[in-house]
Amino acid sequence: MVSGWLLVALPVLGLAAGPVRADFTPWATNEGGRMRLVFMPPEPDGKIRGALQIEPKPGWITYWKEPGDTGIPPKLSFGENSGISLDRVSYPVPKRIDNGALRDIGYDQPVAFPFELTVKDASKPVMLSASAFIGLCRNICIPFQADFTLALQPAKGTPVEEAMILNAATATLPEPPSETFALTHYIMTQGGRILRLTLRLPEGTSDMPQVIVSGPEGHILLDGINGRFEGDSYTLDMPVGKLPKGYEIKGKRWSILAIAGSRAMETSLAFD
Repeated sequence: MVSGWLLVALPVLGLAAGPVRADFTPWATNEGGRMRLVFMPPEPDGKIRGALQIEPKPGWITYWKEPGDTGIPPKLSFGENSGISLDRVSYPVPKRIDNGALRDIGYDQPVAFPFELTVKDASKPVMLSASAFIGLCRNICIPFQADFTLALQPAKGTPVEEAMILNAATATLPEPPSETFALTHYIMTQGGRILRLTLRLPEGTSDMPQVIVSGPEGHILLDGINGRFEGDSYTLDMPVGKLPKGYEIKGKRWSILAIAGSRAMETSLAFD
């Protein structure tokens, strides 16, 4: 979702002119920062791990999968008919960034988004053709698109630097629900105007957690009210706001990200 910003398209610099045999693409740069792709070699089963690295310049931000009131979520695509499928993109824990009345969800430091691909034939060199589209914003928001081409060879050992980047990126992801941190109950109340959530929080949590609920694309809940602790549980109400016209919640899945101290947990809400 993009609103409340002046959008300026600038030329992209530093792109690969053609195929290169490496596990990094060259950096693509613009006024607000730079980005590149990092890959591990293909595994025998055709799986490829990679990451989109983004480095905003000081004072600039980039965005989570739901950017909040403004901004551009990251998008990654691979060439059609390439024999490569994008299986999953993961999103590190973001922060809420308030800019006056606008509330952004994103990152003001370097960030890497891990992803997984599947290639049909991993026994042959893999030619990757990818496009990344992100937003980098300060007082203006710059749509930033870059195209990358990279040749990957079958694995011959583990590339150390690439593995370190991907492992570090994975460590920034929210954890799944567990016995010590989970969503234990949720219900729509007041005719669908309020989403009530109950969380089991990590032991020792004394501050209110930050809760972000993602509904239909572009619709995000940030404002919890009536928060209250009950032992190791925390209950809060989140005003749903105006959903898209004609939206039917039955059968849909939303997601929730809860941040409590140094831990973050992400799970889904199924409205069956």
